[in-house]
Amino acid sequence: VGLPHGLAPEERALIRPYRDSRASNGRGIPTPPPFAVRTMAEWEEVQSLVITWTSFPGILKQIVRHAVAECEVIIACEDQAEVLAYLQNGEFGGPIEDLSRVTYLAAPFNSIWARDYFAENIYANEVDSLLLLDWIYNRPRPDDDELSDVVGAAKDVVVYSTTQAPYDLVHTGGNFMCDGAGTAFSSELVLDENGAGVEFNQTIRDEAGVDQVMQLFMGIDRYIKMATLPFDGIHHIDMHMKLLDEETLLVGQFPTGQSDGPQLEQNISAVLAQEDSHFGDPYRLVRIPMPPSVSGNFPPDASYRTYANNVFINGTLLVPTYRTEYDTTALRILREELPGYNVVGIDCDSEQNIIGQSGAIHCITKTIGVADPLLIRHQRLADTYETINDYPVSAYLRHRSGIAAATLYWTTDTAMGFASVRMTDQGAGNWSASIPAQSADSDVFYYVQGMSNSGKVQVRPLVAPAGWWRFRVLDISAAIHDGHGPVIAEL
Repeated sequence: VGLPHGLAPEERALIRPYRDSRASNGRGIPTPPPFAVRTMAEWEEVQSLVITWTSFPGILKQIVRHAVAECEVIIACEDQAEVLAYLQNGEFGGPIEDLSRVTYLAAPFNSIWARDYFAENIYANEVDSLLLLDWIYNRPRPDDDELSDVVGAAKDVVVYSTTQAPYDLVHTGGNFMCDGAGTAFSSELVLDENGAGVEFNQTIRDEAGVDQVMQLFMGIDRYIKMATLPFDGIHHIDMHMKLLDEETLLVGQFPTGQSDGPQLEQNISAVLAQEDSHFGDPYRLVRIPMPPSVSGNFPPDASYRTYANNVFINGTLLVPTYRTEYDTTALRILREELPGYNVVGIDCDSEQNIIGQSGAIHCITKTIGVADPLLIRHQRLADTYETINDYPVSAYLRHRSGIAAATLYWTTDTAMGFASVRMTDQGAGNWSASIPAQSADSDVFYYVQGMSNSGKVQVRPLVAPAGWWRFRVLDISAAIHDGHGPVIAEL
């Protein structure tokens, strides 16, 4: 099954030589970019998915099957012919018919856990040149560590790295999530691994020191860190949490008082009480049950089964699954939250029991953003009692060539198509339009489209018009009759 997600016992003696080699090998650009940068969110448009062909080939094959419909799939492998034969055999869903978007890359690697060691996506000046950012990996696996440089060279993408003092930083991709607008989340593992008494780091850093490196190399202006969980052995937040968009947190939920539930609830309560989304309002919270083992146990008496360990690949969301009785609920929640996305479950708990190694789909995949992004950011409209005044819609759009036009599409019946409203440029990347007022008990569906001066067209949500934002026009008379309406002050 290959190297584990955690540190293998025999690897401990390798840490010091690995650390010293990372400090002197000169890979990547070890100084901060001389311009402002933005770290990409996972739901943004991607050009490639990176995996390493080693353990759990049945799961990898299913990832490839669904990912090739969305983007290029880069498979780092030792034997292209062997991988091709497996992708074309009858196992795990049968042969994959179209492999034209698969790139086989002869590259060294040590393990399957590409999420942790492969580079993050950053953009110069928010939407300009695509760059990669490579941290010091917290495992002594030098071949894994080189993959970012090999892929960067193959894709002709510059790689920056926090590998040499005074800018060295130890970090892993499974313990990092970003909203694409300068806010990121991690567990306090990132502080532990860069503090005193830890073997991978060269420079001892306090929290302010960690934050400074993240700002310089990744444009992270607000870095939210949560206490590690008692029974999550790797302390990566992707085992229990996911950002679905700039304002929505998908969080795993244990039965009351069980397993990591108490600490997880404390962490999320603190985030909701102390932090607002990029838009200045409280985060939306979506809960998804954490499934137990067959015997009904949770960690520490069972593997850490999670549905939050999923991955966006443009219009597809690949989700780890375990048993039908729990999977149906999890997939329904994700499909309701992400209308229009192709939400696909991949079993991680039976014949290919990768979850037993504390990892799943997110842990073994890493995406590369497009070279020419058209960024669209919007705070969704909330349900309203308004039936007289129009509903203002604002969005932030950016492209390196500039935005030529933006359009708001809306409808009260998706089967009847969408009406279009040309948005007005308000300056500084902000565009606005309004949806006409609707009667009570109406559902309104809408999305935003942008076109750059160079001719690129992009929509948000990324799957529009199959997917959209939705709000409901509520009936104030019914609410007051039920005793749940808004308080109306006496004049």
